[in-house]
Amino acid sequence: MSLSSSKATEIAHVLGEALPYIQRFRGKTIVVKYGGNAMVDETLKSGFARDIVLMRLVGINPVVVHGGGPQIGRLLEKLGKESHFVEGMRVTDSETMDVVEMVLGGLVNKEIVNLMTRHGGRAVGLTGKDGDLIRARKLKITRNSPELDAPEIIDIGHVGEVASVDAGVVDMLVNGGFIPVIAPIGVGEDGHSYNINADLVAGRIAEVLGAEKLILLTNTTGLLDKQGNLLTGLSAAEVDGLIEDGTIHGGMLPKIQCALSAVKSGVRASHIIDGRVEHAVLVELFTDEGVGTLIKS
Repeated sequence: MSLSSSKATEIAHVLGEALPYIQRFRGKTIVVKYGGNAMVDETLKSGFARDIVLMRLVGINPVVVHGGGPQIGRLLEKLGKESHFVEGMRVTDSETMDVVEMVLGGLVNKEIVNLMTRHGGRAVGLTGKDGDLIRARKLKITRNSPELDAPEIIDIGHVGEVASVDAGVVDMLVNGGFIPVIAPIGVGEDGHSYNINADLVAGRIAEVLGAEKLILLTNTTGLLDKQGNLLTGLSAAEVDGLIEDGTIHGGMLPKIQCALSAVKSGVRASHIIDGRVEHAVLVELFTDEGVGTLIKS
């Protein structure tokens, strides 16, 4: 069945709109943090894998960092282990860390690699422990304690933050034509494994690689103003102002701070986009309107 004239014109317009963006980003590195609904909906999962493969085929160098909190929670529940959270972070004892490594470094990571392979890509899965990619340090949480009249230090176990990134292994894979798919697990000087927030890992990797863009997939439409309107095309100074006046608060604040840090550290632009939209990464990269919030230096 042949296309109608209007449909053919529409497709040609989309391809024509994408061309200058493909030319601009060819040879550039784009770090994508993959999480949220895009990781659990089968259609969105397949579409994401296909989009990343397409990016590589047109000469862009995608690097994927993924989360997996819901998948970890489900397996812990099956094992009869209750999850506890402090300030949004999972308390991770040694047994829980074993589950985290199994889910992130094994099940989730390999599923993403397999999906990309099915769509004709050459993906390689790894954790931050491989090739000494991510060095971690134990995350310390402090909060005020009226009873102690001093800050209380809370131990949440094997939860870490990024101490350093050695991008050599990523560069080797990218230069070899592969798509790196990275699970956010690092190793500390004590030899222990640490679970690290995937947004933070993606941001630091983007900084170290000198990436053109950092893209964070979320379950929201992006950054909204106080009237609920989508904000985009923001400068770092404008984002600082929105944090100060309370427009950016709650759960969006850590993600925005990650995106802002990347821009201030040399990444050309950060995007916070709605991963619930099919082909959100391609729409954000290759169209004039996009589907989320753009933060630029």
